Amino acid sequence: MIATQAKLVYQLNKYYNERCQTRKAAIAKTIREVCKVVSDVLKEVEVQEPRFISSLSEIEARYEGMEVIAPNEFEVVLYLNQMGVFNFVDDGSLPGCAVLKLSDGRKRSMSLWVEFITASGYLSARKIRSRFQTLVAQAVDKCSYRDVVKMVADTSEVKLRIRERYVVQITPAFKCTGIWPRSAAQWPMPHIPWPGPNRVAEVKAEGFNLLSKECYSLTGKQSSAESDAWVLQFSEAENRLLMAGCRKKCLSILKTLRDRHLELPGQPLHNYHMKTLLLYECEKHPRETDWDESCLGDRLNGILLQLISCLQCRRCPHYFLPNLDLFQGKPHSALEAAAKQTWRLAREILTNAKSLDKL
Repeated sequence: MIATQAKLVYQLNKYYNERCQTRKAAIAKTIREVCKVVSDVLKEVEVQEPRFISSLSEIEARYEGMEVIAPNEFEVVLYLNQMGVFNFVDDGSLPGCAVLKLSDGRKRSMSLWVEFITASGYLSARKIRSRFQTLVAQAVDKCSYRDVVKMVADTSEVKLRIRERYVVQITPAFKCTGIWPRSAAQWPMPHIPWPGPNRVAEVKAEGFNLLSKECYSLTGKQSSAESDAWVLQFSEAENRLLMAGCRKKCLSILKTLRDRHLELPGQPLHNYHMKTLLLYECEKHPRETDWDESCLGDRLNGILLQLISCLQCRRCPHYFLPNLDLFQGKPHSALEAAAKQTWRLAREILTNAKSLDKL
């Protein structure tokens, strides 16, 4: 048994050094290329409208605010200034979303974003995005990369297609630090020892982001209050939770397997599903010794089996917001196909570690 485990860990490390590192290097190269174009477009936007200042910056070879959705699909979060005069309200009526409401009607004129405030005092995510979309469309025509970049049509999101190969979504957002959403109040569960009080305090201080984008739970029902809502995002908090042990290596292997074998019609699985299930696995195995290199095979198998279970039940709860289902709106046939393909993959890895050479 131990020999089999050791063999699997050896093969997984080999897979990580060959496949995952190659994927990382290719994505890093793409990101540099994409960020040059996006920075140029945002510079043009800023000239037209100084309230939209580019926050895309390179820190230690990483771009702050850049998320990799898939090897050819990215999201850039553009942090806006001055949320000050608004209160953050999440009463749970819109899973995964919250609203920003004027703290005092008399402060309306003091807001930097005055023309995007609705009659009832909400800062409208949709109105800000609509204005930003117009500015980006104008900037695309003027920027020095205009021959290789164009807007993606038929969407309310701000999306660029670059060199006909890459799609980048640029999402206006506010950073919220020092508060924690009520809809995530159940975290951490009292009976689960991971991640421990110190890390919890760090994560909560890190806060979360409010994004202006279409929300999972709102697809198909766009009343005005809902389209004014902001989407909650916890990427910094999640990254902080995955720092120790072999967690990041495990995520890298999962992403590589997804890119190579689970990129299926209907797009049932994204890297974010992998990250979410890894966080749940951390709760199931709360001791740091469970995340030693020697346990890499067990953790990976656990996550793949959990993924199959979620796909079969057609439900994958968000880690911090369990009322939000990350499979909402996905075609059932796509989830079924993904379950079968994940099962084939897990069986292959479980029964024959050397199969990783071919995966």
